[in-house]
Amino acid sequence: MQAFHAEPDWLTTMADGTVKQLNPFSGTEVWTVAGRGNRPLGVTLPDPVPLDPAQHGRHCAFCEQRYLETPPEKSRLVRHADGTREVRYGTTAEDLFATVAEFRRVPNLFEILSYQYWNANYGYTLPPRVAARKAAYVESALGREHILGVVRTKLLAGGRTQHQVDALTEDEQVDVASGFFGGGHDVIIGRRHYVDGATDNTQLAGSGTMTPDEHGAFLAFTVESIQALLNLNRYARYVVVFQNWLRPAGASFDHLHKQLVAVDERGVQAERAVARLRQNPNVFNEDAVNYAGYKNLVLAESDHAIAFAGFGHRFPSLEIYSKSAQCDPWEQSPDELRGMSDLVHALHAATGVAVPSNEEWHYRPVDVDVAMPWRIVLKWRISTLAGFEGATKIYLNTLDPWALRDRLVPRLLELRDEGRISPDLRIGNEAECRPNSLRYHCG
Repeated sequence: MQAFHAEPDWLTTMADGTVKQLNPFSGTEVWTVAGRGNRPLGVTLPDPVPLDPAQHGRHCAFCEQRYLETPPEKSRLVRHADGTREVRYGTTAEDLFATVAEFRRVPNLFEILSYQYWNANYGYTLPPRVAARKAAYVESALGREHILGVVRTKLLAGGRTQHQVDALTEDEQVDVASGFFGGGHDVIIGRRHYVDGATDNTQLAGSGTMTPDEHGAFLAFTVESIQALLNLNRYARYVVVFQNWLRPAGASFDHLHKQLVAVDERGVQAERAVARLRQNPNVFNEDAVNYAGYKNLVLAESDHAIAFAGFGHRFPSLEIYSKSAQCDPWEQSPDELRGMSDLVHALHAATGVAVPSNEEWHYRPVDVDVAMPWRIVLKWRISTLAGFEGATKIYLNTLDPWALRDRLVPRLLELRDEGRISPDLRIGNEAECRPNSLRYHCG
C-alpha cells in the first residue's frame, strides 16, 4: 500500500512572528520578517503641480490629441451618447479624430517579438486582409504621412542616425511598417491620462478610478483582443497579457494601458501549472482557493469570481480567480467576464493610484489539453530586490498575506459604501468560501 503523502503547508508562522511562504505553483520561497510588515508602502505622489488647460489631451503620446504618434490602430471602443458601446476596426488616418476612443488597441512601437521574428523563424507573412489594409492605408496621403512619421520615430529611437533614416526610400520605410498591421504585440490604451476634472498632476486615471461599468468594458475589450491576436498568427501558442502601472513597475508612460504579446511558447508559469494539473486536476481549488479560504485570506467574492491575498510571491500580491467552467476567457459569458472585472476593479480601487503595480493574466494556452482556470494576479511593486534575494533565492516580502487582508478589507467596505465599486461583491467575512468553488474542470 502506498503511504499517504501530505502536501507541505504553504504558510508557516514562526514563534517570533516571521511568516514563511511557499508558492504551490512556482516553488518561490518568501519570508515576511517580524516587524518589517509595519513599514510604509514606500511610495509617494509628487508634489502637486497644477495642470495646464492648454495641454488637455496632450500629456503623453497615448493621449487623445496625439493619436498620430502611435502606429495605425487595430480597433477602438467608442461610447455613444445613449451609453451603448461599439467596437470599430481599422480606423483610417482620416477618421482618427472623428470619435474619441474609450479604449484603443494599437501596435507597440517596440515589440518584444517583432514581425521580423515571426517572418524569419516561421515564414509568417501578412494575411491577405491585413496586407490589403496596409496597402489602403499607404495609398491615403494622410495615412502614408502617418506611417512615415511613426517609422522614423521608431528607427531613430532604435539607434539609427538621422542620416541613415534619410537615406532610406519611402518604400523602404513603409516596408518597416508591416509590423504595425500584422505584428503580435499590441497596447490597449485608456482614454484618460488624468481623471475627468483633474486640476493637478497627482490625479492620475488608473484602473481603480474607472466606474465598474467602464472597467468591465476595458476587460472585455482586452479579452476580445487576445482572441484577435491568436486568430491573426497561427504560430502563436499564447498571448501574454499584463499591465504595468507607474514607472517603478515598468511603465513607459503614467497613462493607463495593457500590453498583449503573442509568443511561440507557453512560458514557464504555464508549463509548471500544466505539470501540477496532470498530477491533480483539482490543484487550483485545493492549493489556491480552498487553502486561502481555510487560512481566512479571502478578500471578496461574487457569483463568478473570488479574490484572496496571495502567498509565495516576490511582492505583495492579490489573486483573482474566475469560477467559470469555461477555461478560455473569450468563451465566457458577459456576466462571467463582468464578475472577474468587478473584483479586479475593486482591488485596483482599494490599492490606489499611488502604488506601482503589475497586473498579470494567466489562462490556458491554446495547445493545452488540460483544464486550467483563468486567474489574474495584481502585484504591488513596493520593494526592491537586493543581495539577500539574489544569494538565497528567498525573497523578503514586507507584507504577509494577513496584513494584506487587514489593509484591503476595510478599504473595500468603504469603497462599496461610497458606491465606487460593485455593490454585488461579498467582502471579507461575507464571502461564502465554499470548497471547490472553481468549476474549471467541470465543463
